[in-house]
Amino acid sequence: MTGREGPTVRAEAAWPEPGDGAIPPLPGFVHSAFNPLVAAVADRCLRRAYRAGPAADAERTAIVLVSPTGDEASAAHVRAAVAADRRPGPLFFFQSVPNSVAGQVAARWGLGGPVVCLAPTGDPRAAGFAEADLLLYDGDADAVLLILIDTAPDDGDAESAVAVLLGGGDQP
Repeated sequence: MTGREGPTVRAEAAWPEPGDGAIPPLPGFVHSAFNPLVAAVADRCLRRAYRAGPAADAERTAIVLVSPTGDEASAAHVRAAVAADRRPGPLFFFQSVPNSVAGQVAARWGLGGPVVCLAPTGDPRAAGFAEADLLLYDGDADAVLLILIDTAPDDGDAESAVAVLLGGGDQP
């Protein structure tokens, strides 16, 4: 045991929260709720921390995006198009990697830290917090926006996401 405190929570948000309707569309992303859901929950969390973007002190804020399944709707659409000998639209090549929506959030909010995307086979929350803690502890970031998203939950619930802005615990 090092005696070091882990990350501290600076802000958090979920989607959906009471009163939420449909996920707002995200320009440049089509067909799937995955990318708009990531952007919506990230924006909600960052607004709670910074009120408006870009965030002046977020230059060394990393993004850790954790999804056990990724964007299954887009992947299924591309598979079906290829199987039917049709050409998938060009936006599918852009949005098929989770880094694209993470980069869009980073650009809009002025987040200049690393971007890490995980697809853990174990506990997504534990994997995300471990990665965030490592980025903070190693000095790669001063804060981490951790986004946990599941668009195919086992319990049959609607797609959901959680975003947590973490700081360095006992670090200044």
